[in-house]
This record gives sequence, structure tokens and C-alpha cells, in this order.
Amino acid sequence: MALVYLRELNQETKFAIWKIEESTEELLSKLQLDDNEQDKLRQLSKGKRTLHWLATRVLLRYLLQTDNYINCPSDTNGKPYLPDFPYKISLTHSYEYAGVMLSTKGECGMDLELVMDKVVRIKEKFLKPEELEFIQPEQDVLQLYACWCAKEAVYKLQGNKGVSFLEDMTIKPFNYKPQGVMTLDLRKDGLTNTYQVYYEEFQNYMLGYAVE
Repeated sequence: MALVYLRELNQETKFAIWKIEESTEELLSKLQLDDNEQDKLRQLSKGKRTLHWLATRVLLRYLLQTDNYINCPSDTNGKPYLPDFPYKISLTHSYEYAGVMLSTKGECGMDLELVMDKVVRIKEKFLKPEELEFIQPEQDVLQLYACWCAKEAVYKLQGNKGVSFLEDMTIKPFNYKPQGVMTLDLRKDGLTNTYQVYYEEFQNYMLGYAVE
């Protein structure tokens, strides 16, 4: 397993991305799992899903710098948390990479996606007409992925609760560049919360992340 990206945004927040190069057995040898986690592992389909799950836990151990058992359960909405550490957490994975974000500032969300042309075909499913208006034709695939990752990051941040990317989230117009920030409004239960979401190209992937 190779650390390919480590970034400390400030003293409160950091994230890392690892390239998954080990087998299931090699990843398991680096972890301590309780009975519930063993059951969870058995329920996963073999292959990438198992590797992704294990890799995020190994990376979490690296970031927390501990050899002790790490309790990382998920709440009823599937959002992971760390009852024994002062961090909020977000996990992500895509193909050959796994990512973890930790923050003591507030809830956080992180998303990593392999960039593929198919996003153009589904853009109306997650962006409103007014959002599609600011997509720049010359780099529409990259900008669409930046928007997707931003909405996914905020979705994770707010707890994986019943929120529609299309109906409940609105991105303000922005000019795309390889690394930047956008403003996203989340309207839920009659209230609107505004987030600054950062995005950046990472090899042939797109990365998005946000902190409360």
C-alpha cells in the first residue's frame, strides 16, 4: 500500500489517499477486527468492495498513528464515526484508491471519483438547469465531476441523510480550473446551510472535500 497524497489543510483537518496494492490477506494482517467487523467483512462481495473496506481501515490506522484497535462503527444512516477519538471522519474509495479525512473542526465530507465521459449522460439527474448553465463546454466532463464530488462530499458531511442532489443542493456559478473552490447551498427542513467545497484534479480522478 502506497501513500500517494497527504494534505494537512490546517491544524484541525487532514486527509490522505492510498493506492491499494496489497491482497486481502495482506491488508487483514495490518488490522485488528472485532466480531461485528468480521461479520461485516463476510457480508461484502469479494474483490474490490472488500479491498476498499480494508484499505480505508488501514489508512485510518496510519493517520491516527496507533497500533491499538480502532473502533470505527457506523450510525443508523451509515455514517462512520470514531467514539474513542476527537475526530469527525469521512471515508471514500474509487477503483484502485482509498481515502480518509479527519477533522476536529466539525463534520467533514470527502469524495474521490474516477473521471469518465459517462457523467455527461446523467448530468440532468444531479444538476438543475441553472447549474448546467455555468458548465463550460470545453471542459464539461471535469467540471461535472467537480460538481458531483462537491455534492457527494456535502451529502457525507451532513450524515448520509435523505437529501436529493438535484432538489436539495444548489451550486453557485464558478469557473472551472484544475484546483478551486465552489459554494454549495443545502436546503433541508426549511433551513439553508452554505458550504465552501474544495475540489482538485488528482491524476485521472476528481477529489472534493468540505468541512463545517
